[in-house]
Amino acid sequence: MGWCSVITAVMVLNCGLLFSATTLASESSVHVEPALLQGSRPLEQQTETAVVHDYLHSWERMRQALDQNRLTDLDPAFIGAARDRLAETISAQSRGGLHTRYQDRAHDIQILFYSPEGLSIQMIDNVEYQEQILRKDKVLVTKLIHQHYLVVLTPSDVQWQVRILQATYK
Repeated sequence: MGWCSVITAVMVLNCGLLFSATTLASESSVHVEPALLQGSRPLEQQTETAVVHDYLHSWERMRQALDQNRLTDLDPAFIGAARDRLAETISAQSRGGLHTRYQDRAHDIQILFYSPEGLSIQMIDNVEYQEQILRKDKVLVTKLIHQHYLVVLTPSDVQWQVRILQATYK
């Protein structure tokens, strides 16, 4: 497979799943809208804070994994479908000798649903980020992306994990 088709494959996989990798740098802004819970259990401030913290940390894990093509960097922040899709992307990049760098610019997060049994939280995130696809240290593609994501997180013993991460369109 030529490098152009590998770039196209990686970009297609990225478009359906990936999101900005939080570097937690001062240039990245995070805005959390008040929760808009409909028909679910009340959300305690401590839970909301933990969910947002763990979600943003998952972006750092994803950023590292995609830049270094290391699946282990996804653990334990991603599980289920989100981890599977990221693993596909990393595998495609690695086969093509590519890697991807992300730089967050902004997140606008709103929690929509907290399941009655406390086993999942659904939220949306409007993200702005820069994406670069590289072969070794040579930048092949750079673009600024504005994307809307639907996210589902589930709790583990120690943190909230991203289970579903789906690009949506308003």
